[in-house]
Amino acid sequence: MLHSMDLVAFTRKLVDVDSTTGSEGRLGELLLRELEQLGFVAEKMPVEAGRFNVLATWAEQPRPAIVFSTHMDTVPPFIASSEDPQRIYGRGSCDAKGIIATQIAAAIKLRSEGSNVGLLFLVGEERDSLGAKVANQSPRGSKFLINGEPTENRIAVASKGALRVELTARGKMAHSAYPELGESAIDKLLKALGRLQAMKLPGDALAGPCTLNIGSIEGGRAPNVIPDFARAQLLYRLVGPTRELKQQIVNAVDGLAQADFVLEIPFVRLETLDGLPSMVAAFTTDIPALANWGRPILVGPGSIHVAHTESEYVEKKHLSEAADLYCGIAKRLTNG
Repeated sequence: MLHSMDLVAFTRKLVDVDSTTGSEGRLGELLLRELEQLGFVAEKMPVEAGRFNVLATWAEQPRPAIVFSTHMDTVPPFIASSEDPQRIYGRGSCDAKGIIATQIAAAIKLRSEGSNVGLLFLVGEERDSLGAKVANQSPRGSKFLINGEPTENRIAVASKGALRVELTARGKMAHSAYPELGESAIDKLLKALGRLQAMKLPGDALAGPCTLNIGSIEGGRAPNVIPDFARAQLLYRLVGPTRELKQQIVNAVDGLAQADFVLEIPFVRLETLDGLPSMVAAFTTDIPALANWGRPILVGPGSIHVAHTESEYVEKKHLSEAADLYCGIAKRLTNG
């Protein structure tokens, strides 16, 4: 097994390869080389030009019952690694390159103890889960998928979904000195957003409330022009089905704007194991797109609260604890 210093060095090696979404190829090639040197049978799973997932198994068990999985891509910007005595810093240190390192370490230890697991590292999780969608078309018969995301080494009992909404308002241009001759798309958009902010959102006793974030707003021509166009990008974090929610959104903005639903990732309840600390993941994962890879378990080192930030980091001790945790979970699943 990779010892603690190897885990740190390997995590930094992964962090120092820029793999922002869409540019995962170099990291994939590095992982293929490293995994083959460690004795795995590693293969590319093509996704699109220059992008591929990495699948690794042992020669004696090409169809393992348990697969560890996480993603290779990161959000921008690229931030090279650094460290202090307690932490590793850099883009992807906790989301999710430190997880890649711990999953490889766990797979090696498990093999030495007679339990074999596979590894599946994916592209595109931060954007559209494209790698997961492609992988789901070619499952290898696994019964369990242990997915890694920053959960502070607590097992997730549920993961919120996501509904991305594009809200578009249209108006009529006019000289701003004569607003009565035009129709402001920005005014209409603001009213529509106000209605959505006032709308009562659903909740779940386990997962908590559905939430809304207005992520971006654009529109207008110039300060002296009545705007004929305005658009906002919204993201709802889901805790249940969306049929009723979508209809409420459409009804709320009727006459003011058009609502287009451009991405939906469902809310999921997850497999749990007695005796392990638990949490609810308010973020989305690749799990909904990997249904054919087995019953899902979500757990990993690092805190989601520092992921996607300029000071992203992972605690070194959490990496070694995670490797042991992954081994323990896999053994419990193997033993029924």
